[in-house]
Amino acid sequence: MSGDDLETLALLHDPVRRSLYEAVASGGGDVGRGEAAEAAGVSRTLAGHHLDKLVEAGLLESGFRAQERKGPGSGRPAKVYRRAAGERSVSLPPRDYQALASVLADVVAVLGAEEQAEESARRAGRRLAGGRAMPVEDVLRERGYEPYRAGGRLRLRNCPFHVLAEEQPLLVCSMNLALCQGLLEGLGDDPGRAELDPRPGECCVALSKINGD
Repeated sequence: MSGDDLETLALLHDPVRRSLYEAVASGGGDVGRGEAAEAAGVSRTLAGHHLDKLVEAGLLESGFRAQERKGPGSGRPAKVYRRAAGERSVSLPPRDYQALASVLADVVAVLGAEEQAEESARRAGRRLAGGRAMPVEDVLRERGYEPYRAGGRLRLRNCPFHVLAEEQPLLVCSMNLALCQGLLEGLGDDPGRAELDPRPGECCVALSKINGD
């Protein structure tokens, strides 16, 4: 992690900026200034100031959304914000686990050990459960998947293995699926609920048949 990364993440120490960032990140797409301001409980003007600071720091991206009303008097396009695609992590001193993970993924692919890798991921998922009696949604949130409910399914807005998934999509997505299945099994749930159901910009795994819905 560079000093710039540390300074960037330090911006989220401010409670208003953190609330605005979370409002945009949880929106799953383009979020308007007014929507973010309402979620954070601040004025539009204050929200705009902090949102633009988050854009400058590379934590958010901005764009414009055309007004639904067309023609004269429709007004200017509305400014919207979305979470930036890049990744940042904090580690002092810096650690480069990503490079080693990339090497290991290459080794698995070269050796044709995909089945063994999936079984290892399934065991890791069972270990993550740790014998706890808690909803899988809470555990997934702890692990950075950012789960949300949509259409009777539990979808995962964030892929914790995004960079590796872009390098080795078949291997990493199959291991991610096995990890989630192992997690469900470890929580006493049906591992078959975890399925591959990719959406652009989201995790490739979704959980069906949400309990209680």
